[in-house]
Amino acid sequence: MAPNMKSASNVNLHRRFNDVSTYVTELGGSKGRVIEKVLIANNGVGAVKAIRSIRRWAYEVFGDERAISFVVMATPEDLRSNAEYIRMGDIIVDVPGGSNNHNYANVTLIVELARLHGVHAVWAGWGHASEKPALPNSLAKSDPPIKFIGPAGPPMYALGDKIGSTIIAQNAGVPCIAWNGADVVAEYDVESGTLPEEAFQQACVVSAADASAAAEKIGLPIMIKASEGGGGKGIRMVNNMDDVANAYRQVCGEVPGSPIFIMKLSTNSRHLEVQLLADEYGNAIALNGRDCSVQRRHQKIIEEGPPVAASPEVWKQMEEAAVSLAKAVGYANAGTVEYLYSEPDEKFYFLELNPRLQVEHPVTEMITRVNLPAAQLQVAMGIPLHHIPEIRELYGKNRFEDDVSDSKSVIDFSKTERVPPYGHCIAVRITAENAEQGFKPTSGGIQELNFRSTPNVWGYFSMDSSGSIHEFADSQFGHLFASGPDREQARRNMVLALKELSIRGDISTTVDYISKLIEMDDFIDNNIDTAWLDGIIASGGIKISPSANSLRRGVSGSSGLSNDTLAVIGATIVAFDQCSNDETTFTGLLDRGQLPPLTLLKMIRDVELILDEVKYKLCCTRTGKDTFEIAVSGKPSKCVPTSVRLLSDGGYLISIGGKSQVAYQTSQADAASGMKISVNGKTVSFSPDYDPSSLRTDVAGKLVKKLVPNGTQLKKGSPYAEIEVMKMFMPLKVEEAGTITWANNEGAALAPGDLLATLELDNPENVSTATVFEGDLDVAGWGALGASDSSTNSKRPHITLRQAMDKVKCGMAGDVFFLDAFG
Repeated sequence: MAPNMKSASNVNLHRRFNDVSTYVTELGGSKGRVIEKVLIANNGVGAVKAIRSIRRWAYEVFGDERAISFVVMATPEDLRSNAEYIRMGDIIVDVPGGSNNHNYANVTLIVELARLHGVHAVWAGWGHASEKPALPNSLAKSDPPIKFIGPAGPPMYALGDKIGSTIIAQNAGVPCIAWNGADVVAEYDVESGTLPEEAFQQACVVSAADASAAAEKIGLPIMIKASEGGGGKGIRMVNNMDDVANAYRQVCGEVPGSPIFIMKLSTNSRHLEVQLLADEYGNAIALNGRDCSVQRRHQKIIEEGPPVAASPEVWKQMEEAAVSLAKAVGYANAGTVEYLYSEPDEKFYFLELNPRLQVEHPVTEMITRVNLPAAQLQVAMGIPLHHIPEIRELYGKNRFEDDVSDSKSVIDFSKTERVPPYGHCIAVRITAENAEQGFKPTSGGIQELNFRSTPNVWGYFSMDSSGSIHEFADSQFGHLFASGPDREQARRNMVLALKELSIRGDISTTVDYISKLIEMDDFIDNNIDTAWLDGIIASGGIKISPSANSLRRGVSGSSGLSNDTLAVIGATIVAFDQCSNDETTFTGLLDRGQLPPLTLLKMIRDVELILDEVKYKLCCTRTGKDTFEIAVSGKPSKCVPTSVRLLSDGGYLISIGGKSQVAYQTSQADAASGMKISVNGKTVSFSPDYDPSSLRTDVAGKLVKKLVPNGTQLKKGSPYAEIEVMKMFMPLKVEEAGTITWANNEGAALAPGDLLATLELDNPENVSTATVFEGDLDVAGWGALGASDSSTNSKRPHITLRQAMDKVKCGMAGDVFFLDAFG
């Protein structure tokens, strides 16, 4: 080809349009509509991902990333937390705070805002109001109508409801697992988008007695599920008939007003799902799928794609069944059909259809190169699937044709093969949960969030280093995606990304836990199922708190830090903070003309820290402005000198035995939890004193229900209360046997450390406590007093004088032990 000639294919590959109207006019069908202003009825990672994806698409197609403008909703909590999506929005609208029924899940509010701001469409993403048929129905009745970027109300109601979708699926011949509505026969009305009401009610469990009867008929173990639940909410596994009634009530409480059903628990099964995309002209396709088998209490933790557990032949059947189901009900836009897959006998069972985009959809994006939020928008604009450029590429066609009216531009998806997936992708959810305490949600500020994208690893977060996670937020605040030519390379890329990810703040995260999880042999060999992670947790879990020699220095990567060293670091931080704070108080009182107590200037601080069930009782003597000598309490003849300097970002540069460590105090100790520090990027959690007689919560939330009345005799491990934390109901259990006395009321807002009740122990003498450390500390620089190396400057005259003055001050305070030790 001559140099001055341009091929039509190259022009079409990078073709751009002047504006949205031109794009819709040329590519849209008979239902084409212009959408240039969108209300994001979501927050957190969902809002961030939608805005970023659509802006990237807008730049590629129009050369203007602002071709689509976004109106975003902002609660006071999200504003205070400096949420990323708020900074990304074009128009920010204040909405009421509190739980999501006041804001992001409030259909009336969303519709009012959409009409007030004159938006053309509403994107709800996942969670909140995304599965409420009232939202698309109400928007469609607006004048002018406002488009919902998702399915219409009737198909959403029929298929989005787990009960209705299972009835439709089983009557359409899709394999379904045993459940309480297995005998229901009904015909779906495509015109009205409904099932006969009597058939639907027949498949609902309406009382605890019904639940017990259904459990006996189906056989244990079972799953009790809310049809409007999701994301780990409204679902309980039961393998004991005595627990059925209580589990039923918990499910009802987590998703109020939702119909309930019961299904057989399939053991040793995979969770595989097919990503659907359908247009408004009756076309539907499968965009490959994902394996989401790594779950904790049915909450997805790790997702990957394409699924390799099912054979290509079986996977094709699963995709075809999903597409047929979507077509049968006239489904449009993105959706996901979830299956349980029994690997030994290669059988699959319909689980549910999610009428929305899934949080893990970027896995599909990376293996198909289809921008799903942008595809959703284009479907909502009335553009047929065969005119969406990325869909055309997926089926081996040009992005654009010179003449879209030509029948050659139409794709017969049933006869055209997709291009092979682009390698493998593994996704990890980054959540503010404490993996060592049953994945309890945590909230608070973030001081550092450092993630480095690479060509093989991409991720996004709902805030940056200046943000925070509030008590009404979803616990997930980030998502990482690693790709590679095969599963093993994708896994290795993810391991490296997790090791380099640095998150520091008041919250706990699952980063270290998942990093160890994906390095286990079972995961490497892909020998996993939906019960795999719960089995690991039940057998003791994965230990992520550093034990002796388990924490590696970030600089050298070779020398280990023992628990003794970590205790000395923690004690140095505590003593330094106490001395600094007391000095500030002392000078502040003097400035106000008051006489401060001399105790504020004491140079000896007793610090107790518990790490790995060992209690370190340490005596910290201040020998200079930023130097200490740390000894075991009661044994002053040996010590280790330390020095500490404050860094500009609030960190501590601590020197022990001639080696320096960078540490941050991420959480102070309180009545319910111990101090947490970050040493060279790794989290170290010290434990509080074990006091089973005080029943406290270590997370912010609400006391939903007292499970037992005042004065009840409880056995060890018995549940006594339920609290709501980040939209999840969590049971609290006593750790010892005793009689309970309540100190708080139902509905009370709880802060970390709040006392819920006291427990008069049956056998207080049998309560196990931490072992007190005795002997010499395994710490570099440990030795007899005065035998430390010259780096401490302990032999210089002015230091000697300062130490002598410290001894005098402590003697005047009455500390005889200090005089005996150093006199």
